[in-house]
Amino acid sequence: MNSLTRRNFIRSTSAVVAGTAIIPHLLSCSPSKKLNIAIVGVGGRGEAQWSSCLDENGQAVHNVVAMCDVDDQRAAKGFNTFPNARKFKDFRKMLDEMSNEIDAVMISTPDHTHFPAAVAAMQLGKHVYVEKPLAHNVWQLRTLKKAAHHYNVITQMGNQGHTTDGIRRVKEWVDAGVLGQVKEVIAWFDGPEFGPDKYFNKADNYPPQAQAIPESLDWDLWLGPAAKRPYNSVYAPKTWRGFYDFGNGELGDWACHTLDAPFWSLNLGMPHTTEALFHSGAPEGFLPDQSIIKFEFPERGNQPPVTLMWYEGGLKPENRPEWKIPELPGSGMIMVGEKQNIITGGRPNNAQLMMSKAEWDNWVEKEMPEASIPRIEGGPQQEFFRALTGDGPLPGSNFDYAADLTEMALLGVLAQRFNTRVEYDAQNMKVTNNEALNNYIKEPVRDGWQYGEEL
Repeated sequence: MNSLTRRNFIRSTSAVVAGTAIIPHLLSCSPSKKLNIAIVGVGGRGEAQWSSCLDENGQAVHNVVAMCDVDDQRAAKGFNTFPNARKFKDFRKMLDEMSNEIDAVMISTPDHTHFPAAVAAMQLGKHVYVEKPLAHNVWQLRTLKKAAHHYNVITQMGNQGHTTDGIRRVKEWVDAGVLGQVKEVIAWFDGPEFGPDKYFNKADNYPPQAQAIPESLDWDLWLGPAAKRPYNSVYAPKTWRGFYDFGNGELGDWACHTLDAPFWSLNLGMPHTTEALFHSGAPEGFLPDQSIIKFEFPERGNQPPVTLMWYEGGLKPENRPEWKIPELPGSGMIMVGEKQNIITGGRPNNAQLMMSKAEWDNWVEKEMPEASIPRIEGGPQQEFFRALTGDGPLPGSNFDYAADLTEMALLGVLAQRFNTRVEYDAQNMKVTNNEALNNYIKEPVRDGWQYGEEL
């Protein structure tokens, strides 16, 4: 960040925070409860955010007053949909110039820039919605939790499955003792798929060779806190996830969906150990085609230790006769209980006990516990908006919850990235068996991109 912008942020923070301590939201909301929303990252997943501000007829439910994207071409659809919104390439400039006109910021940039955009917004008292995974390393996650409380703002991570009926069923069934004790969780995902039209792609050479930067793209801003390197289309705009400097691979991308239900319902907390049991090999800094990651969780009160297995790249666990299923789906999650087993897909939207259809129908009719957890309408964006307008509770995937869920996932990513075993002291946020890995618990950033150090 340039010094002028940084000084403006610090100068205005104390006044904004003082106000939000009394009135934590609706800083500029109109009497009609229309919020003023800023979008950071307009293309790709950003469309889910700005389209949530419109009704089914394309009329504004909330005001999109500012849109920021480093790539004009990728952002064109959103820019054209909201011609009256002010347009920016640098979120720091947007926040500097429009702070008094913004209630909340919705962030859908690549993983490595989630954190600076979120903290910069929170420093100004803005509520924040951030796509999953919440941040790029463990220190950033812990700092986001602190920032949410320090600046007294409402927060939300956009893992859609946390707002579904399915994940609530899982927790209700676990709480009611339907499964009995659960000591084993198994999850698998059929990606990554590689190709220029996919979310992952491979370079011809590593490190990727320099290409001409597209005229529509500000490559330096796209890099943000990451170390400088030549542009290559294998990074931007879409296939950055396979490079650990920018994304967190398939595990980081999907764990906040696939492992959300067991993390919540079993109160898993942090694993004390993660380990790569299989790794198909990959260029330095790039994800493998296939891997198997093992997580070990300690006892939690009267709940026993849990072993969680993650398979990806088309690998699956071996089917078991007691699961009563002819074959496992392409992606999914199974919680193995003493009494019953639960299966979901890659997201927790649908949950079912693993029994015959006749048994299932009878159980649903006669034994299924009553719904006890409030249901959410409209997905995570609407949950966020209702919290801001005072029409609903705090989002379920607020940063207190979302940071922990993501930290658990990133410890698995660390084992996958270095094809190793990670022994973790969660209380001290430290890898204990390999000191070098602590360089990735808190990663270095480029000058001008330091955020959250004061918290």
